[in-house]
Amino acid sequence: MPPAWIGLTLAFVSALVTNTAYSLEHDAAAALPPLSPRRPFRSVQFLLRDRRWLIAFGAETAGWLMYVAALRLAPLALVQAVAASGVAVLAFATARGHPSRLARREQFAVLLALAGLTLLAFSLTGTTASDQHPPVIGVVIWLAACAGGAVLLIAMPTRFARAASLGLAAGLLFADGDISAKLVGYGGLWLIALASLIAAYAIGTSVLQWAYQRGDALTAAGTATMVTNAVPIAAGFVLFGETLPHGMRAVLQIAAFACLVASAVALGHQQAPRASEPAPRADHIGGMPA
Repeated sequence: MPPAWIGLTLAFVSALVTNTAYSLEHDAAAALPPLSPRRPFRSVQFLLRDRRWLIAFGAETAGWLMYVAALRLAPLALVQAVAASGVAVLAFATARGHPSRLARREQFAVLLALAGLTLLAFSLTGTTASDQHPPVIGVVIWLAACAGGAVLLIAMPTRFARAASLGLAAGLLFADGDISAKLVGYGGLWLIALASLIAAYAIGTSVLQWAYQRGDALTAAGTATMVTNAVPIAAGFVLFGETLPHGMRAVLQIAAFACLVASAVALGHQQAPRASEPAPRADHIGGMPA
């Protein structure tokens, strides 16, 4: 089996594990006392003392390690496209394994994700994967722009629900971490990206826990997943020189990306809380109410 196919298989398994862990993390974090970025050490203590959250975080970490392995074998854009299918897993986990509990919009999003994966498989048949080392200045600008956008979403009120805003911020930070993980895989001087990898994932994880206390898992983690997938897909083509195949395969791959991203967008929209979901908490990050 070609290395790219092994990498994409790992990416799919990673999506299953990671998004199941997101659902479990949400349930654990939502039941904890209020978490706040203004009291980070207290918030971390609450999380680390909760057994359910630790188990879920361990599963998320295992999924991330599989994702890193996938990046060594396949181009960034393709790995992220497959990872986008995890939103469907998140939807089913949130529905407690009963698809009938999902809204029609959510069911449609799941079908879009599956269609995207099928189209992606057809587009890869007979192709060879290739990417290149990105320009340093381009990487710095890209990572800084994502981090800056995350800071603004955390610190400033927006028209979005607070869970969605924090989910967007977490997604931008995770996207920085994913791109940094790809850079670390090149070795050499690129190992300096370990600093941005650790910082992005650590802060992004914290922001996502705050989002969990202010909305349901689909709003928080679904929005985060949407951004985490979409931004690195764009980076794959802009920074890493990844190319589309020609002819009909190009059409199939573009359609696959569109389906997967649209699926994540649909599931990331704000929705009314389910009866089983805890009521969102009031938010006063940065001294400003949501």
